Amino acid sequence: MRFGTDGVRGRANTDLTASFALDLGRAAAKVLRASVAVVGGDSRLSTPMLEAAFVAGLAAEGVEVHRLGVTPTPAVAFEAQRLGAMGAVISASHNPYHDNGIKLFAVGGTKLPDDVERVIEAQLLELDPPSGDPGLVHGRGGSADAYVEHLLRTLDGRDLTGMRVVVDAANGAASHLAADVFTRTGAQVVVINDRPDGRNINDRCGATDVDGLRAVVTAERAQVGIALDGDADRLIAVDEQGDVVDGDHVIAICAADLRARGLLRDDTVVVTVMTNLGFRLAMEAAGIAVVETPVGDRYVLEALNEHGYSLGGEQSGHVIFSDWATTGDGLLTALVLLDVVQRSGRRLSQLARDAMTQLPQVLVNIPVAERRPDIAAELADEIAAAQAELGETGRILVRASGTEPLVRVMVEAPTAEQARATADRLAAQVR
Repeated sequence: MRFGTDGVRGRANTDLTASFALDLGRAAAKVLRASVAVVGGDSRLSTPMLEAAFVAGLAAEGVEVHRLGVTPTPAVAFEAQRLGAMGAVISASHNPYHDNGIKLFAVGGTKLPDDVERVIEAQLLELDPPSGDPGLVHGRGGSADAYVEHLLRTLDGRDLTGMRVVVDAANGAASHLAADVFTRTGAQVVVINDRPDGRNINDRCGATDVDGLRAVVTAERAQVGIALDGDADRLIAVDEQGDVVDGDHVIAICAADLRARGLLRDDTVVVTVMTNLGFRLAMEAAGIAVVETPVGDRYVLEALNEHGYSLGGEQSGHVIFSDWATTGDGLLTALVLLDVVQRSGRRLSQLARDAMTQLPQVLVNIPVAERRPDIAAELADEIAAAQAELGETGRILVRASGTEPLVRVMVEAPTAEQARATADRLAAQVR
């Protein structure tokens, strides 16, 4: 297996096996040269098996391991930063329960650059039998308390008293934390999909399917709904009317708020190529510069770190506040967004509408037998012809998914009909 956009990922016990997890643990230990590691995972059926194997690989190379149990990805990153350790998360994020994955953090809690992942892949092919004493393996050490306190500090002493919020935990890694985090802010909280059984993670719930959340928000007359994904490193919001507020809108709202308070460094945000053209136009009108990266929150983070910017993220809901976190964090982003709503005295629907106007966007996912990383180059002429038809009022992106065996065709256009027609034509050419 090879690294994709966010670690390695595949069908558990078929593509991603316990023996591979053990070898990956050993290879990661050798390349990252950490003396201490923190390991957590989400709530899916295969996570305990793969976690045990990966931890065994680390310990075989003499690494001291702290097992965190079911823990959000950003909480693992937080612990890695706090302890000066490497980190690993057993999770396939938004994928169905039968998939799983392994995400790695370097010492200090940052995601690995491409070149380090390639070295680990090479190391997997050169493993000798282990030697020396194994590392100690510790059980869960109360990391959730420190993480929750860290989240609450982002409010800077403010609270959310009077707000009514619905949180969809996606039956995932934050199921045991969501109620505590939001209740401690003073908000009235209704939590749904917080009873994981190993198979129901992301199943018609969470950030990939917000229909249930929308219904509860309107029924409860809540101001905001928050949908996390399986490992809680991203969110999709729902306004008081039940309308979706995606990552682009969340970033636009937060960018405007941070800039107004003098906290948006260099008046710049970092986003990916998937970000809606409407976001770019809104930022241009507001005098906020936009830096663009490939898809993947780690590329966003690299740009944030390289230039010292304070905010970036993805349309899918990965949002990074570099002053507070080393990775996307759905719970943290939710608190920041709710704080903006509370301080503004306005409804989320109003904030979203004023932040940006989203151009019609159509995304078509085409299953493929194997990854096609050069698909855009193969269809360069067809893509160029379609882009010429759209002109400056539209945008096309054709790329191989970094996490699933799919080719994604994304088209933005002045009308939904034009976007759909163009996307369908390109999808047919991909097939």
